[in-house]
Amino acid sequence: MSSTVPVITVDGPSGAGKGTIAHRLADHLGWHLLDSGALYRVTAQACLIEGVAWDDEPAVAAIARVLDVTFASGANGEESVKYKGQEVSAAIRTEEGGRGASTVAALPSVRTALFERQRAMRKAPGLVADGRDMGTVVFADAELKIFLTASAQERAQRRHKQLIAKGESVSLARLLQDIQERDERDANRDVSPLLPAEDAIVIDSTATPIEEVFNRVWELVQERNLI
Repeated sequence: MSSTVPVITVDGPSGAGKGTIAHRLADHLGWHLLDSGALYRVTAQACLIEGVAWDDEPAVAAIARVLDVTFASGANGEESVKYKGQEVSAAIRTEEGGRGASTVAALPSVRTALFERQRAMRKAPGLVADGRDMGTVVFADAELKIFLTASAQERAQRRHKQLIAKGESVSLARLLQDIQERDERDANRDVSPLLPAEDAIVIDSTATPIEEVFNRVWELVQERNLI
């Protein structure tokens, strides 16, 4: 694919901080943002709404091909996501939503169904794409590819703090198990497994504050003359 529209990809496992980095990058640059994980989360939620099992590949792919999803900024400044006009923002961000996203994302025909929708997000002045295969598959010619990672233990602790802050009671051990299982699925799926692109810059955020991670990424943006 050739294009004059620049792309920065931010890939990595759940909880590594890629969403935060991608949002800040898009905001600083004034570029469009693609949260590819949200598409898979909405697909999984749509399956629950429509009574379709996550492992029923033909039925899940049929939903993905005509996925009626809208993204907007909510009244509180957070992202508002709707499926067929129904608010699903909170539902897709639950632990169940994450498991569903990982499960349907492993289905080849579902990835194919959502591939062109993701590619169509490449619009001027530029795009920051957050996901797991943005730099390896969807935007393989991206000007800058970041692969953000962190230990499973650290990611579980971050998620645990987030849920506790929301008033939710959840076991840290269960969160760690869920993250490890999701990592296993993502890394070993047949289509678009989770791994850094050969030309990606790998950044480990385990012991690094998110502000320092962003500053490092911003330096790379400047080095590539993307400002």
